[in-house]
Amino acid sequence: MDLVRELAIVLGRIVTIIPLLLIITLMMGRRSIGELPVFDFLVILILGAVVGADIADPKIEHIHTAVAIILIGALQFLISMWAITHRKFGRLITFEPTIVIKDGQLLRENIKRIRYSLDNVLQMLRENDTFDVSEVQLGIIESNGRLTVYKQPNKGAVTAEDLGIKKTAESISYPVIIEGKIYTEVLKDLKLNETWLRKELAKKEVSNIEQIFYASVNKNKKLHISFHNQIHSVKPDIFH
Repeated sequence: MDLVRELAIVLGRIVTIIPLLLIITLMMGRRSIGELPVFDFLVILILGAVVGADIADPKIEHIHTAVAIILIGALQFLISMWAITHRKFGRLITFEPTIVIKDGQLLRENIKRIRYSLDNVLQMLRENDTFDVSEVQLGIIESNGRLTVYKQPNKGAVTAEDLGIKKTAESISYPVIIEGKIYTEVLKDLKLNETWLRKELAKKEVSNIEQIFYASVNKNKKLHISFHNQIHSVKPDIFH
């Protein structure tokens, strides 16, 4: 009988707490989880922990959980309103946009500062239908962690190449150097070798491969390089 009673309590809590949780969540705005600022994401985690503990442990006072949900929701609402009306405060509780690509160059220091790896950035470029870093005029990691890509003027959604007769450039490039390490297997697949690569680097007056953060080659044998100490000044600054 005790088991049946406890199960009935759990069912009752689920039926009563979910509508309340839904109301509080809707108050937070119509944004997807991937678009939530850091503070809102933490609120979601806390709400989940509070509700989970309430459902899993019948010994916890149900009314306390309901009050906690309402108070957490009210706090989030007030802080969101404050962040909207006070931009400086809003920037304190979330991440600033960070430029990671400028004029086809990967900005290593910015990438490391936000604790992203080169693989993370390359993956997000592919998710933006971009397979060649040199096509990107500006790449920005937004406050929600996503990558926004602004391509070079002649590489946009509708380009002169798309409308013309001849396509002048290969759109996919392959990494041949990452963090100073040569990927000989990629060169081999492209029917190239390390000797060819070093000659191309010499043409660009690059003698020390360890200076290279990322280098890629497309099927037209065009080499693109981003250096470890790549520095770009971007003005004006990008804020929320």
